[in-house]
Amino acid sequence: MKGDMMERQVDNLELLEYFEYLDILRESGVTNMFGAGVYLQDEFGLDKREARQVLLEWMQSFAERHGLEE
Repeated sequence: MKGDMMERQVDNLELLEYFEYLDILRESGVTNMFGAGVYLQDEFGLDKREARQVLLEWMQSFAERHGLEE
């Protein structure tokens, strides 16, 4: 297994935890969200590729999850 989030089965609760963490991080203003992968790595022990994939999925789903889509 390559460690890619698409290939690795991540249960929905785990993904939800990552997304909640990223929402809180965004609200804190501590970092530009393009640099948030490092925070995911530190907080959850993800490797760089996994953290990037989670961050990408978080960004792609942000508007829908927060009711911002028309």
